[in-house]
Amino acid sequence: MTNNANAEDKKIISVKIKRKPEGDADPSQLFSGQDINRIVTEFVTSWINGDIIIRFPTAAELAKKNPINLSHSVDPSVNAELKIKEHYVDLLSIIAGIKPASESEQKKAVDEVFKLLLMFRSSNRIEGKIISNDFQKRVEDLEKKLDSQTKLIEQITGFLFTPKKSKQGKSSSKKMNS
Repeated sequence: MTNNANAEDKKIISVKIKRKPEGDADPSQLFSGQDINRIVTEFVTSWINGDIIIRFPTAAELAKKNPINLSHSVDPSVNAELKIKEHYVDLLSIIAGIKPASESEQKKAVDEVFKLLLMFRSSNRIEGKIISNDFQKRVEDLEKKLDSQTKLIEQITGFLFTPKKSKQGKSSSKKMNS
């Protein structure tokens, strides 16, 4: 029995289990990576849907900060205005997957759009409300429920106000006999 017990003891394998860190949760960060992705998605979706308007810096605003050099035939502030908009659309193309990019480039684009969102918001350049996906889903669910209830009401109303031929024929003949 002792030989048997020793043989069984030798078959035991020790295993160390390492716990996975829970998501991107860092107590020093206000937003996790998932939170930033969600916020950027809601921001971009709201902008595409027209729920918000971004007032990009105009050439006139940029010209105030950078005085125009008279030796330049092209106004550099106009180029700067176009470059800002081009940069924004380029970032959205990366995020949406239209423009091929590596995973690190996509993350960098999301971070950059998040920074732009903060900048636009802090300088009062965003008009409208950023609608969360959760809110949008709830509205869609309510619309579906409303449609189904409207159909049910129409069916019930149809049953209630459609005259039944068999009962009316009998009741009208009874009235005639009396």
